[in-house]
Amino acid sequence: MEDDSRTEPPAAAGERETLSGFLDYFRATVVMKASGLSDADGAKRLVPSLTTVSGLVQHLTDVERFWFQDRIDGRQDVPTRWSAEDPDGEFRVSEEDCLAGIIENYEATCRQSREVLRRYGMEERCRDGDGEQRVRWVLVHMIEETGRHCGHLDILRELLDGSIGD
Repeated sequence: MEDDSRTEPPAAAGERETLSGFLDYFRATVVMKASGLSDADGAKRLVPSLTTVSGLVQHLTDVERFWFQDRIDGRQDVPTRWSAEDPDGEFRVSEEDCLAGIIENYEATCRQSREVLRRYGMEERCRDGDGEQRVRWVLVHMIEETGRHCGHLDILRELLDGSIGD
């Protein structure tokens, strides 16, 4: 596993900086846990579900797009790999998929999410959805979502090559 170059969330900051700091820490954890594996290991199924390292990173990429670009920013036709016909589409990977490319796509999507977040206040309502969710809710939800999947990545990485750590 790569060296730990993650930036710790700020210990004394305002609400936005603290929440953004925790989300960025978890985003960096996703990259750290997924990096350095072969494409085959990234696609390897170690549990009965479709959960793989590559699939989790693709899922988190789609979730970033959905919540920041679609919900907060109100953009139409934001691409996702899931659909009504294939609700688990983002988890589907093959040994031909390139894990490095999947990680690069995730990092680029996270940069886009940060840009969207910069344009909105914490109290602003999301432009799409039921109109009740606010930017703060999305930020907290993304911390929960990304943090939960970091735990999954941690377990998968240990099963794949014995790497352990935060």
